[in-house]
Amino acid sequence: MALVSTEASAQFSNCQAIASAFPEARLIRVANDIPRPEHSVEIRYIGHSTFRITAPDGTTIATDYAGSAGAGPTPDVATMNHAHTSHFTNFPDPAIPHVLKGWGENGVPAQHMLQVGEVLVRNVTTDIRSYMGFEANGNSIFIYEIQGLCIGHLGHLHQPLSDAQVAEIGRLDVVFVPVDGTYTMDQSAMMEVVSRLRSSIAIPMHWFGQYTLAEFVNRTRADGLIISMPSDPVLRVSLNTLPERPTFVVLQPTYGGE
Repeated sequence: MALVSTEASAQFSNCQAIASAFPEARLIRVANDIPRPEHSVEIRYIGHSTFRITAPDGTTIATDYAGSAGAGPTPDVATMNHAHTSHFTNFPDPAIPHVLKGWGENGVPAQHMLQVGEVLVRNVTTDIRSYMGFEANGNSIFIYEIQGLCIGHLGHLHQPLSDAQVAEIGRLDVVFVPVDGTYTMDQSAMMEVVSRLRSSIAIPMHWFGQYTLAEFVNRTRADGLIISMPSDPVLRVSLNTLPERPTFVVLQPTYGGE
């Protein structure tokens, strides 16, 4: 099991600090096509909006965990959102040490800053639509900081981000983006969010079938953006293997359709 740090020094976001100091800057990297295992992060697409992120030290996170985290050891951390039951579970595996809810309770927004092994997990809340009109702070954008990489999961994002939210998120090198075009935001509005975040890699998720995915890919290509469609559902990435130009990496889900 990964160790949990409670030291104040461990509760510090490099991704946020770098973005605050150099808001328009991109990191200068030495290109290397082969990520070194001791520095690379493994990202496996399980399906829908669930990814399995494994740090070099073995610490594992399951995003938008709804009861399944794919094959492998029990995750050390599971993060959840509750816009729909496909993004959370009321009965998480009791063997998961840390289950983080992306929504608050009793009017208090969710607030997480947790160091597990070499992974720092934090969140930035956003409002979501609900049967009552809207729910304040009902969604969390979770950020996972690993080996200098800043990885963000937009969750069930329903609205453009404010300047304050963008500042709070900080730098994102990799971002998981819902591209369904209806249940979250329309694809054009979602692309504007991705553009503001200035990530090197964007990974589409939450696309409800190959037709919607193809529509998104064709729209993205028409806009002149780079698309990569590896056959492997796993992406291994480190700071020195990030692409020089922003790239959409389309991963196929590990289990069944999306």
